[in-house]
Amino acid sequence: PIPGYEEDLASVEIPASGREGRHTHPGSVIIYVQEGTLTFDCEGKPTATYNPGDSLYVEPDKIHEGRNTGKTPVKVLASFVLKKGVPMTSQVQ
Repeated sequence: PIPGYEEDLASVEIPASGREGRHTHPGSVIIYVQEGTLTFDCEGKPTATYNPGDSLYVEPDKIHEGRNTGKTPVKVLASFVLKKGVPMTSQVQ
């Protein structure tokens, strides 16, 4: 436990040819790829591709987006450590 923060775990599925939309989180996120190939764009880093068994870290407040350029769904688990009282996700235009 970290004062002022909470932990959350989310299962996320991105359909074939789908995308999440650019967004941020008010805390740290660790993403674990369960199925499919995740193409990931994150502010300040080159586009990267992650396969089942791979994990990645997203820093707080960094603009990012997961995309599925494949023909099967991408399934990930996302573990969050977030500031209490603020939305988990904020979409970015």
